[in-house]
Amino acid sequence: MAATSAAKEQATRAVVVGAGIVGACCAYALRRAGFDVLLIEKDEPGRAASYGNAGSIGLASTPPLGMPGMLKGVPRMLLDPRHALIIRWKHLPRVLPWFLKFAQTLKPERVEAISHARAALLAHAGEAYDDLLAEIGRPELIYGNGLIAAFETDETFAKARYGMELRRRTGIALREMNAAELKAIEPALSDKVRKGIFFPDVRTTTNPLRLTEAIVAAFRARGGELAKETVLAFEGGDAGIGAVVTDRGRHPCDLVVIAAGAWSRRLVRDLGDAIPLAAERGYHIMIGEPQVLPKTPIVSGDRNVSITPMEGDLRMSTMAEFAEIDAPPDHERALRIFEGAADLIRDLEVKVASRWVGSRPSTPDSLPVIGRSPRVPNVLYAFGHGHLGVTFGAITGRLIAQLARHDQPNIDISPYRPDRDYAGGHLMHRLTGKAS
Repeated sequence: MAATSAAKEQATRAVVVGAGIVGACCAYALRRAGFDVLLIEKDEPGRAASYGNAGSIGLASTPPLGMPGMLKGVPRMLLDPRHALIIRWKHLPRVLPWFLKFAQTLKPERVEAISHARAALLAHAGEAYDDLLAEIGRPELIYGNGLIAAFETDETFAKARYGMELRRRTGIALREMNAAELKAIEPALSDKVRKGIFFPDVRTTTNPLRLTEAIVAAFRARGGELAKETVLAFEGGDAGIGAVVTDRGRHPCDLVVIAAGAWSRRLVRDLGDAIPLAAERGYHIMIGEPQVLPKTPIVSGDRNVSITPMEGDLRMSTMAEFAEIDAPPDHERALRIFEGAADLIRDLEVKVASRWVGSRPSTPDSLPVIGRSPRVPNVLYAFGHGHLGVTFGAITGRLIAQLARHDQPNIDISPYRPDRDYAGGHLMHRLTGKAS
């Protein structure tokens, strides 16, 4: 595709660091816009957090990770060996500043503002994937069976009420259902399920790794380059960064996009930006060819476990573990949680075919970092998507391409800017008319 005049004038050579789903979408969008693009990945494309997630295109996920009143329950959560929240105590001093900002986001007015900021991006996420997958000829990689949030007790269902109302206020369609109504949608549910919520607009990828690989393949088919290298440093140039230095050599560039997930924190620190980004680890197991396979993805409201059919197998995913990226995994604890959630599916036997752990790049305010570096004008940031990396992949790529061309983004991206306070304060002017 011929380069646009804007791309020729503003930048010709772009380097995208990170080939997870977000980096892949950014690289493809930039190449489509006419840039010469080198995509650098230290491992294989899509093999980190993009590989192990639940596969959900979470178009109903407007509530943030932190909710009002949550702090009171944290001690109980941390002491419960079957709870999905874990903090490795050796890691606490490093992550404490992150949690202090996170605590500030729990005020009701900030939760409300963050939810609307997430909703503004989610409103474009599905359509961005429709366009992208139609263009690369792979629309079958995402399907739309909705999502069931299943509850075993009236108590946990009642606790979900605030989140339901918050979703409704941000325009999300949902239906409260009793057990019989849920089983009419998903016969694989067991008698453990008492109540639930059906989200009709949620979509799912058939396989998140194949989704990333398909986008990378389309990027390369357009003439994009892929290099398996580790970024070591950045060299200064006339417009900011003039070259990216790796373990294999030096790559001159006019534009750099940092989309390295949880590894982005170190890279942006080298550029002078201190962004609070935590490695929030998730776990999954694959159950090969289960006797009963649900057709609709399910989330356990009691146990924080996602249960997703994936190419004839079943993926169960859970955990919000705050630890070093390379800390030893705790697969046994994850398995205990999975075994409890397995009772939601009738006759499901937990025979583990494979297991995985990986790190989500999470910000305290549950908003991604999308925008230009405050210190280096030719560096764009595209990371921090937390639990919604797959969901926000295509729309983030589109926005990065618009910023690279110096076009006005088609949505307001100020809520996601890199120089915000990361505690929700930058959103308060939207509600009160002034920043707080």
